[in-house]
Amino acid sequence: MATDPDAKDLTLNYPGGSLTMTIGALKSMFGTDYDLIVPVPETKTVTVKSHSRVRVIGEPPTNVTGFTYEFTQWPTSQRNNAAAGKLAYFSWENSEGTWAGRVTGSFAELGTFLQSNVPTPTVFYSERGTDYGPYQKTL
Repeated sequence: MATDPDAKDLTLNYPGGSLTMTIGALKSMFGTDYDLIVPVPETKTVTVKSHSRVRVIGEPPTNVTGFTYEFTQWPTSQRNNAAAGKLAYFSWENSEGTWAGRVTGSFAELGTFLQSNVPTPTVFYSERGTDYGPYQKTL
């Protein structure tokens, strides 16, 4: 039995939240900017200050010198056993209907993200019926 890869869910992380939809819907929404949904890691730098450490109570402390290291942080999102996020319904030019997605973070942050990334006019509404949009990237 074959499965359609575009029917699988994908979580797209952005500053302030994330959007989970089917891959096919995300491809259609972001158009030729499909590279946007490929995760890009960030290099993080951690600095550890010098300090003293006592391994065994009663023994003298030893000094630990300070150091710095870097690591690669891949995008993450919150997950638990329940469906994460708030339900939202999206439609955009040539979307052939309304598509459901789950949003973590505020709808305002999602609007800011969509405003700078979607190539066609996109609107969404919350489960409570509040309309947001239209959003479209300006060149």
